[in-house]
Parts: sequence; structure tokens; C-alpha cells
Amino acid sequence: MGLYIHVPFCKTKCPYCDFNTYQGIEGLIGPYLEALSTELVLWGRVLGRPTVNTVFLGGGTPSYLPGEHIGRILAAAGSAFAIDPQAEITIEANPGDLDTDACCGLLSLGVNRLSIGVQSLDNGLLDLLGRRHDSGQAVEAFQTAREAGFSNINLDLMYGLPRQTLSQWQDTTKKLVSLSPGHISLYCLTLEEGTPLHHWVRQGKLPEPDPDLAADMYQYARESLADAGYHHYEISNWSRPGLPARHNLVYWRNQPYLGVGPGAHSRIGDYRFWDLDSPNAYMLRVKQWEDSKPQPFDSFTGVELDTVSPVGDREHIGLDTRCAETMILGLRLLDGMDLEQASAQAGADLQARFASQIDELTGLGLLERTGSHLRLAEHAYLIANQVFTRFVE
Repeated sequence: MGLYIHVPFCKTKCPYCDFNTYQGIEGLIGPYLEALSTELVLWGRVLGRPTVNTVFLGGGTPSYLPGEHIGRILAAAGSAFAIDPQAEITIEANPGDLDTDACCGLLSLGVNRLSIGVQSLDNGLLDLLGRRHDSGQAVEAFQTAREAGFSNINLDLMYGLPRQTLSQWQDTTKKLVSLSPGHISLYCLTLEEGTPLHHWVRQGKLPEPDPDLAADMYQYARESLADAGYHHYEISNWSRPGLPARHNLVYWRNQPYLGVGPGAHSRIGDYRFWDLDSPNAYMLRVKQWEDSKPQPFDSFTGVELDTVSPVGDREHIGLDTRCAETMILGLRLLDGMDLEQASAQAGADLQARFASQIDELTGLGLLERTGSHLRLAEHAYLIANQVFTRFVE
């Protein structure tokens, strides 16, 4: 099982971000840590202390918390669950939070993977994105982390930004390759409704991002990273050998994961569910759950979930949804999927269930099939969502 821990605190909230994060609520950090530790303990109890193979502290900005707070969170997770000794333990970090002492402290706590939110190596674009670091600080943070002993570091970058030129992206990609991180995630900007950046574009203060230019940026990055020896293993992710993001593979392989903290999402058994977004409401509900003195679950159904007070809502995953999601998530992995294995996991014959879609898409050259193995064709990477929608129509 994967374990996601949501840290909703940010020193500043970026204008493109629509995640469940907050600035200026540092006064809630203490009560949040208490509630989070309690939620972890209670989930460990009701689930029978299952084995956890990956832990991911996301946000928000987990690195904004002092090291002792990170230690408290990981200690609570370790007491509640059987953390595999070889578990991948990742923390998201802002470059400005990573000095030598911070990196050494994280390593001493058992964190063995960093995901650094660089977003750009162009200072003008970093200003546009509201980031609190510059290009030089991002490079320094990466080098500091590596010198401290981190051998598994992901760098997150964005493309398709307003005013971003192909030349800027090429320069950023060259700098990225020269750093040679173990893992790279490249995400095309999505203008999320309600964010300041979306508002600025709608007001005409910033130009609309150019999708054709974004496609050129993606293709340039693919070629550059391939030449540098990176394995393009998922539509937006590249890694050195042996360093794919194991926690994200839990999602893409449609395996169970538990999310704790305000707004955190989970998928266990036939249910997807998520905690309340509001930190105050979340903390109150955790206390209610604790006061109910929950006992180990005999099964995992909606009846049991309804007793978990912090859960804000849930969705039952029926056979149709499970089959469609297995196909979509499996095809995001560019090495492809084995339909026989995926069918066993989904509990249905996917080859028979989606025979017409598979035949149509292979006939169009968008999917490639060899026996029971199915993969997305390279020229379909940029229109992958159009391929995926065929499995939910």
C-alpha cells in the first residue's frame, strides 16, 4: 500500500496552484500535527497495521515545516503501519528550504527521495509563477541535496507558460540535463479556474498559452532527455535506470493507497474517498473519530467508511469504472501493459470488454499491440487523453 501525507501549509501560495493549500495559517501547525498523528494511528488500527511500501509527503510545502515536525509525522506513520525497510520515502521541497543542515536532517529521519519544485530555470518565468526562489537557488539546492547524500532526486518543471519561448525552454532543458538528476517530471501548465493566473489570462494581462508551442516544447524535451540516457516511462516522467517514482507507480498501477491530512485522497478496495478540505473541520472530525474509539474493520465497505469522521465524501468504484481506470492508468506507462495481468487485477477480461476500442485505436496507429501486450504509440503521447476517453464512452 502507498501512503500519502498532505501538508497544507505554504509560505506563499503560487498563482497557478489550485491544490488544497494555504498561506498565513502557521498558527494551525501544532493542532494539525496532533490531528494528523491521530488520524495515522486510527487508520493503522482499523486496517490492521498493513505494510506500506511508499510514503509521500506532499502539499503544500512539506519542507516548510521544521525538521522536528517532519520527524513527528514519520514517527507516527511508523507506529501506525509496518513501513517496509526498503520503502521509498519522498518529501516535496521548495529550493529555498534546502540547505545542508535541512538535507542532512531529512536523511537522518529516513527520507530517501526529494522532489524539488523547480518549475523553471528562467528567472523571469519564476517571477511570473510567484516562486520564492531564483534559478541559481534552485541549482544550488539540488547540488546541496546531492552533496548531503541524496541519490534519488526528482526535479519538477513546467512548460507551456504564458510568454515562455521555445528558446527559453531549450535553455532550461539543457541546464536540466547538465544537472543529471535521477528523475524528471515535466508538466504542461493547466490554467485552473479560480486561480490568479487564470484570472490574469482572462483579463488579458497575460497571453493565452500556445498549445502548439507547448507541443514543440514537449517534443524537444523528449528528444533531449532520450539523448541524455533517460527512460521515458510515463507521459510526463523520465528517470535514470532503477529510479522511477515508486509512489506514483502505485497510482498508475491502480493499487491501493491511503491519503491522510486535509483534502487527501485514498483508494482502498472498491472505494475512493477523501478527507475534508478545511483544516479546522478536518481537525474537529479527527477528534470525533478518536472519541468514537474505532476498532479494526472486519471488511471495507461504505458502512465502515461512514464511521470515519474525517472523510468528507466517497465514491464506490464499480466494475465499469475499475476496468476503464485500469486501461487508462496502465497506458500512461509508456512501456505498456499486459492485458492478461491487468484483467486479473480488474476482475474482468479487458481484451474482450474493450475489443472494439482496442481494434479501432490500433487500426488508427494510436495503440500498438503484440500478443497480450498493449502500449501507447509514440506519436499519440500528445493526444493521449483523446485515446483514453475511448475507454469511458
